[in-house]
Amino acid sequence: MIILKSPKEIDRMRESCRIVTEILELLKESIKPGVTTLLLDEKAEKEALKRRAKPAFKGYSGYPFSLCCSVNEQVVHGMPGKRELLEGDIISIDFGVILGGFYGDAAITVPVGRVGKNAEDLIRVTEESLGAAVEKASAGNRLSDISHAVQSHVEKRGFSVVREFVGHGIGRSLHESPQIPNFGSPGRGVTLKPGMVLAIEPMINEKGSDVKILEDGWTAVTCDSGLSAHFEHTVAITENGPEILTKL
Repeated sequence: MIILKSPKEIDRMRESCRIVTEILELLKESIKPGVTTLLLDEKAEKEALKRRAKPAFKGYSGYPFSLCCSVNEQVVHGMPGKRELLEGDIISIDFGVILGGFYGDAAITVPVGRVGKNAEDLIRVTEESLGAAVEKASAGNRLSDISHAVQSHVEKRGFSVVREFVGHGIGRSLHESPQIPNFGSPGRGVTLKPGMVLAIEPMINEKGSDVKILEDGWTAVTCDSGLSAHFEHTVAITENGPEILTKL
């Protein structure tokens, strides 16, 4: 069942999303060679608590950290640790909070120092695909219009779409209906309505689309060791078009 949010509920989600965005921006400034992913996790949790918000991921289905840190070939759900970032790495950071009973969720991919051209292109195209998807998140469109926008933008530029992980509805729960794949034909699925709030999140690979889960039970990596990038926004569908809640 898809839960429509009232204007007042969307106002409350704006607060959660604002905190997520502020913290991701702070983390972005901290990303440089020599920094550990565990340090980023500790900073994210500290900043959330400072704002009286609770990290959304810590304890969720047993996940032990506040932040997901996915480096290079790691697609999503990378677990923070003592690993130091190196010049030329790319890192996807995914973060969420709950405040006043409502969740916010977003992700960005950041270069560590100077990176190769293919890494730059992958990051740029993934972020562009999120923008293309958000443009389709308008009342009257169909859910798969969002999915198709991602796939068509990415594949025309030589990259591949991860199929095992999808976006989702969000509100009083971190993951609500509907699921939002990043691939598919347009004009299918539910009709988008004002009050829907969606976490749209393209996960895009440099090479093939296949992924696997490591022994930790969380970290997803590309099967061919190619790079992967991830961007995510929480988006409200309104009478006046899509509103990105996780945007400064």
